[in-house]
Amino acid sequence: MRMETGSPLSRLSSSLSIFHNSNTLPFPMRCPLAERVVNTTVLRVVSSTSAPGRKHSKERTSGDNLSKTSSTGAKTGRLRSVTSGSRTGRFNGTSNKEKLNLEISPHRAVSAVRLMRIQLGGAFADLLNEQGKGSGDNEMGYVERTLGFRTRDLDDRDLRLILRIGFYEIVKLEMPPYAVVDENVKLAKVALRPGAGNMVNAVLRKLVLLKETNSLPSPKVEGDDRQQARALATIHSHPVWMVRRWTNYLGLEEAIKLMTWNNSDPCYSLRANTAKGFTRADLVTELEMLKVPYELSQHLDDFVRLKTGMQIVIQAGLLKKGFCSVQDESAGLVVTVVDPKPGEIIIDCCAAPGGKTLFMASCLKGQGTIYAIDVNKGRLRILKETAKLHEVNNVVTIHADLRAFAENNCTKADKVLLDAPCSGLGVLSKRADLRWNRTLEDMEQLTNLQDELLDSASTLVRPGGVLIYSTCSIDPEENQERIAAFLLRHPEFCIDPVDKYVPCDFVTVDGFYSSNPVKHSLDGAFAARLLRSR
Repeated sequence: MRMETGSPLSRLSSSLSIFHNSNTLPFPMRCPLAERVVNTTVLRVVSSTSAPGRKHSKERTSGDNLSKTSSTGAKTGRLRSVTSGSRTGRFNGTSNKEKLNLEISPHRAVSAVRLMRIQLGGAFADLLNEQGKGSGDNEMGYVERTLGFRTRDLDDRDLRLILRIGFYEIVKLEMPPYAVVDENVKLAKVALRPGAGNMVNAVLRKLVLLKETNSLPSPKVEGDDRQQARALATIHSHPVWMVRRWTNYLGLEEAIKLMTWNNSDPCYSLRANTAKGFTRADLVTELEMLKVPYELSQHLDDFVRLKTGMQIVIQAGLLKKGFCSVQDESAGLVVTVVDPKPGEIIIDCCAAPGGKTLFMASCLKGQGTIYAIDVNKGRLRILKETAKLHEVNNVVTIHADLRAFAENNCTKADKVLLDAPCSGLGVLSKRADLRWNRTLEDMEQLTNLQDELLDSASTLVRPGGVLIYSTCSIDPEENQERIAAFLLRHPEFCIDPVDKYVPCDFVTVDGFYSSNPVKHSLDGAFAARLLRSR
């Protein structure tokens, strides 16, 4: 039977299909848990409205064929998993004649696979909902303290991931404990082996008991710096290296505040698209009609802030129609640092996905040109389509590596914006996956790339023009230190203080723009204006 678009099985198939193409994985290996969920089992929809006792045909298929469902064609239901009859049950020790008759909810199977993607360096950590902040050491720290000892079974990466799901649902989401235990036990038995289900059952039941008696263990922040960092990493669900880095240059108190912010529910901002004649007043009218609570931005005239209701805005079609776009105020303030004026020639390096590009284009009011350069052809195509939707016709997209473009092009611009690739440590409240996908080695590679891109971007600035360097990082190594190193290599540039362009609260002693998540309740961001004298 053909899968209907949007059906539970269709959504699950779409989520899992990535693992059938090893080219999409960051390593030349396949995901063990996903392979067992997909290749060793047959997933089929069981109608929640089926008559009691009704038998469904058990279709046998290869792991790559997820499109076969029961003859009922259920619109809703749960996933029943059975072993393929053509194989021995190597994943659970059963023979080819034995079958597991276990139901797994679609979201749970997808959650397990997404966690594995995160561990392998995959895309998003929004595990169970938009609050997906806990996919790291926090959960396993509690699990190990719940057990009171370490066992060999807990060294199983896949088992640890299932326990993380259970912990998050019980402690963070406060879902019904009996249901969480039952579902995760089933997942462990199907995806791993029956013995793993017993381990999950024991750990989660003890966790439930400790939660009900307010006895959840918590590490003490004591000992030397390394021990304190480990404890804080567990409590606040951040990598140890990141905790040590922040406590070193922010101090313990500010580092804890920052990690607390990163784990909080994110706020989103909308920018009214004035290029389409849609003002902030128009946006406010729409939000009030939709009964979406909002706050007017205190820093930018075209922006409003939303704590909740983003899904309502999306469903109303305001974004799809190009009336507004999602853009944090910290990113909007980078554009005010650029200070685009009608008639100017501006080059936006590393432009995609184009939020700053479109904002700058609207500031030009149809006069002048923005050249948007990016190495990613697909993202650049999206930028071009969005520019058309937003009715800005002064954006020219260029598919190129900035370094090669600068070598082979004599174009000189009034202003050049380099929104450089960075660690993203300023946006962890919205990108929960980044904390687990960044390492100290990454930081060194990024700073080398940032230096190369700065050197290339500088050649595109005309004498008397301005180079603007920006990141969405709060790390001095990616920000102030990059500017200091650049000025040593390029004495023809000097710092142009940003106090004329952004509120003084955002201006550092060096004359740079800096948005602090804790201080300003915005994403972390940085920008520097560098004036070329010759």
